[in-house]
Order: sequence, then structure tokens, then C-alpha cells
Amino acid sequence: MPLQDTKTLLDWITSRNSAIHVYISKIPLSSCSPWHYSESAGTIRTPNGSFFEISGLRCPGVSQPIILQNEIGYLGIICRRFSGEMHYLMQAKIEPGNINKIQLSPTIQATKSNFTQKHGGARPAYLDYFINASKYHIIVDQIQSEQSSRFLGKRNRNIIIEVDEDVEVLPSHMWMTLKQIKELMREENLVNMDTRTVLSCLPLEKYESDFSDITMLRSVQGGGDYLPEIYQYINNFKMFEERKRELVPLFSLENWEMRGGEFVCKEPYSFKVVFCDIEIEGREVRHWRQPLFEAAGIATFGLMTRIHNGVKEFLVRATPEIGCFDGIELGPTVQREYIHKGELTDVDKLFDKKLKNKDGVIFDNLLSEEGGRFYHEQNRNVIMEISDNEIDQLPPGYFWSDYNTLNMLVKVNNCLNIQLRNLLSVLEW
Repeated sequence: MPLQDTKTLLDWITSRNSAIHVYISKIPLSSCSPWHYSESAGTIRTPNGSFFEISGLRCPGVSQPIILQNEIGYLGIICRRFSGEMHYLMQAKIEPGNINKIQLSPTIQATKSNFTQKHGGARPAYLDYFINASKYHIIVDQIQSEQSSRFLGKRNRNIIIEVDEDVEVLPSHMWMTLKQIKELMREENLVNMDTRTVLSCLPLEKYESDFSDITMLRSVQGGGDYLPEIYQYINNFKMFEERKRELVPLFSLENWEMRGGEFVCKEPYSFKVVFCDIEIEGREVRHWRQPLFEAAGIATFGLMTRIHNGVKEFLVRATPEIGCFDGIELGPTVQREYIHKGELTDVDKLFDKKLKNKDGVIFDNLLSEEGGRFYHEQNRNVIMEISDNEIDQLPPGYFWSDYNTLNMLVKVNNCLNIQLRNLLSVLEW
């Protein structure tokens, strides 16, 4: 199969974008049928409670809406070798909240409700490959968390399977290499969040022959003993943290109100809930209405790296979040909402100073969050190199780690949060 160059891939996405009809408008909740506020359930929901619900969540110091969606969906990629090189079957897919319509998505991206056709839509293409994954070579199959500041315990099945047979390539799909996908990640808002989280799970020891950066190769090969210190901190949090969270009726949240057809906080907050009328060609369901979470601005997610004893290390932070399935996961060095009320650590201040001066920045791009639940949310993703001695002492909760340790942890459920996984996915070797 001839390899398509990156320009051809970009032209393909552009042509798909120009050919698709999209109509999205904001409407009040009263016009968002079948969605409504249920007094008995205390949530914004559909009559049968399918799809998802929006409830209130309280814990000390935080009171906000939260998305309830207990089902686990598929985020799956089919791959196959052509002329000895691995190719990944990617999809040009639109989600209602995407800032630029079509983005590069996994082969399949479907909630359980989608693929069981609860909403009356068409059966997702390529579903049978993942339902019958045991027939193929399974490279990755893990349950991973989503945005824990917006979802309560939401997780998806990140799965990559390698096939050795002809696969029908629909007009919405195209084969491409990992290198090409990483190139496309340098285009703003082009490679979607679901692709990034799935590719972050790749076992990089299988790609050692591709590494040109010897410090990264040593980081992948491992040898350092980073886990005990990380787990000691995380397990102490899980054992001793007594912050209780409770679901409450959405409209009982003291600082939140319906205003101008939106559910908003009375004080500056990182997001609000909006309601949309949506019509999109080529979807399983073409016309519908639903709520979406709209961010107040652009968040910043940053990952610092250094070379220590000839090994590339990554500065991660154990990050508690209100909706986190396990309460706490490893996140990037910096994970800061546009509306940020916490105190900045010395690490935050160093990051901000270097970012302002573009000192050591090797990746800096706007990448979108999940468009099925979030409206036009794009966040700044930064990878920054620092010298070995720029941080004398780490604040509590920060840890240096090699890539081998992080890659090991991503093979275990609920260890690395989605912001960290997304940043790891853009790394080049």
C-alpha cells in the first residue's frame, strides 16, 4: 500500500470538512427536549436516564455540576503492517463540541449506548473487530480515566489491535503511521483527545529501534526505582484523605443558577453548562439536542523534562480531582484551569517564567478536549526541558520518573490522568 504523505492527509481532512454540513446553536434548557431537569432525580437528564446525566457534586471547598456516565465506551484503533511499517486506521470524525468540526479520531469512538444502539443510531463501523478482539493481536487493552474535573468516575476502554488481513477502508478513514499522527499533533486542534489517550498507552519497548534520542531510549528501557516513592504518597492519600464527596440535586448548588439559558456559577468558575441544538451529517444520529460543558477559557497543561545521569526524566504530580475514580492520579507538572484559585508552587512559578521567555519549550500547541461533552474546549499543552539543577527540592506530591515507569503505570487502570497521558502522546523520539 503506498504511504500517503502528510500533505495528502491534511488535504483529505480539509475536503471532509468542506463537504460536511454542521448546524449548532445554543438554546435554553426549556427548548432542549427531551432533556429536562428532573426534580425527583435532581439531575438534568433524558426521560429514561440514558446517554448521561448532570448532577450536583459537593465536597469541602468545591460545589459544582458533574457529568454522570457510568458506562464504559470503546476508544479503539486498528493497526496493520504495510511493507514492514505499522499503520493505524484513523477516522476523520466530527463531534458536536469540536472547535473546528472534523478532528482525527480513533478507528472507533463509541459509548456503550452508541454501539448497543440505545439512541436508535446506526451500528458503529468496525465495531466487530473490537467485540472479537481476542481473534487478533491485542497490543493495548486498558480502562482509562477521562477528565475528572468534569466527570464522576468516567472511564473508557483504550484498545489497540493488530490485524493481518484486509480491512475495508471507508471514506471517513485512512491508514497513517505513528510518525505522521505525531506530526499532525503539531497542528492546532487536529488530533482529538481520544486518539491521544489511546496512543499514550503504546508499549514503547516495541519501538526501541526507532529512537534517535539516546536519553529517551534509556528512559524507555528503565532501570530506575521510582515506583515506591510515588506509590507511598498516593497510597497515603487514599488511606488517610477523609474529604467526602456527595451527589446532591443540581439545582440545590448554592453558588449556581440558571442565567440567560445557561447554568452558571455566581462567581468566576472554570466552566458552565450550555444547551445546544445540533445537526451533523454522517453521524449515527443526525439531529439531536443535548447539554455541553463550556470552559471559561484556555487551561494550561505542562510537562517538564530533564536529563539526569544520561536518562530523560519527567516531572509528574500526584493530582487529586473531585470526580476522580480513585480520588488521585498522576498528572503533569502543571495542570491549571483558566480560572485558577489555588496557590502556585515554586515549580509553577519556574514553569511560568520559562514559558513566558520560551526557554526550553519543545512543544506548545492548542489541543482540543472531548467534543462529545465539551463545547469548543481547547487547552494549551506544553513540554519544556529544564536543566538538571534548576529545581533544588520538589514540593510534596511532585516526582521525577523515567518513561519506563510511566509506561508501566499506563498499563494499569486509573494511574495516569488524561492530561498527563495526552502530553506523553505528543513526545517525539
